[in-house]
Amino acid sequence: MATRDELVAALIERYAGCNRTERSLILDEFVAVTKFHRKHATRLLQGGSRGRPSGPRPGRRIYNDAAREALIVLWEASDRICGKRLRPLVPVMLEAMERHGHLQLISEVRTGLLAMSAATMDRALREAKGQSGRRTGRRAPPSAAVRRSVPVRTFSDWGDPAPGFIEADLVAHGGPTAAGSFVQTLVLTDIATGWIECAPLLYREQKLLTEVLDEVRKLLPFPLLGFDTDNDTVFMNETVRDYCRDSGIVFTRCRPYQKNDQAWVEQKNGAVVRRMVGYRRFAGLEAAAALARLYGSVRLFVNFFQPSFKLAEKSREGAKVRKSYHPPATPYQRLMADARTTEETKRKIRTQYETLDPVRLLKEIRAGQRQLVEIADAPEVAFAIEQPTLEQFLSSLRTAWQEGEVRPTARRKARATKKKRNTPDPFALAADQLRAWFEAEPWRTSGELFARLQMEHPGTYAMGQIRTLQRRLKEWRREMAQLMVFGRSSADEALGEESAMEVQ
Repeated sequence: MATRDELVAALIERYAGCNRTERSLILDEFVAVTKFHRKHATRLLQGGSRGRPSGPRPGRRIYNDAAREALIVLWEASDRICGKRLRPLVPVMLEAMERHGHLQLISEVRTGLLAMSAATMDRALREAKGQSGRRTGRRAPPSAAVRRSVPVRTFSDWGDPAPGFIEADLVAHGGPTAAGSFVQTLVLTDIATGWIECAPLLYREQKLLTEVLDEVRKLLPFPLLGFDTDNDTVFMNETVRDYCRDSGIVFTRCRPYQKNDQAWVEQKNGAVVRRMVGYRRFAGLEAAAALARLYGSVRLFVNFFQPSFKLAEKSREGAKVRKSYHPPATPYQRLMADARTTEETKRKIRTQYETLDPVRLLKEIRAGQRQLVEIADAPEVAFAIEQPTLEQFLSSLRTAWQEGEVRPTARRKARATKKKRNTPDPFALAADQLRAWFEAEPWRTSGELFARLQMEHPGTYAMGQIRTLQRRLKEWRREMAQLMVFGRSSADEALGEESAMEVQ
């Protein structure tokens, strides 16, 4: 309002000394800047309000300090509820407090409290609420305004975009816990061709994201036209929004909690990133550098030598959804077959394709995966794994299927060996007696045997030791079942194997 007053003071002299045409032009500009109604703007510039500053109008206060003090008492007595809830409670509280002698108000103050609106109550209590330490209403996060300015694009809105419209997402490599700092992977997937690019982020930061995106754009065989993300704050911020605007990139987002809006990149998160990297925790510069080297081979192997399906059509018949797919093709093949791809782009990627060796790329991927495992399991790995040559790796492909899973990042950590018993056996003295009771009556439960043992040895065995007897009884029953089925116990089998080894 102060700025508008300054503008009126600056224009009022000019407006008075101009002709009709010039006044119309000044009035048009003044209305466009101030958003005033044209009639009101005319009165202001004609000097009707000159010298009268804008702001709160004095003399409009209806409720005095006495009404405010009485309202604070009622607010405290009602356990500090909000104005909308306090307004219908005021008559009830006034009557109850006056009946019990807690409050005595003159008629003017009482009438004012009963006529006060909920909004006026909140304004009158603003200072009291601030000093009482009451938490104000939840403020919208800084990304809320940015999120409102970014349009939403759903899965069905894509249609058939040209190469260059991509979906982006972050894959966290925190392992079993999200505490602390760890590396994350930025995944970009092209809608038209399925082309994928991956890059590690050392930490979540919007400026770093734009710098990494700059480097990834240099690797893309086509210009980046669209950038579709989820509602993560690392994407929904002014830095990324302004970066896309300045670079001429269409910036869109999916709906919150609707993962299917980003189905293209979500599929690559599992089929490429998790398949190649696994679920271990990667943190620090060394892990980020190893991921960057691995992704350098992965992008070439996946984009040029890994066919994938692409949804062609989806229809619903009642509860049944029918899907049809295009024939499997690599992103390179789809990019070459797309009529919107320029001849210069086709020539470049064709030249690159002719120089690639898929076996060498796969060998580099396996080496990178082994290095990641060594970094992630550094406290447990005390030696380096020898890397095979390309000829050795090629020959191992013929028999690799016999070893099961060959990706090092997919193998689980070896479980720690279970510690042996380090406490004394509580049934050492009664072991023969218990075994005799069991062999005589094998149908007896552990509870019955334990009760009998307590009767035989009063005060020696507590109820917390029955679990030990249950485990022992389970072993005896297993030995008895093996004896009944195979004619010999597991202990006899182990003894026989040791004898055979000695003979050999």
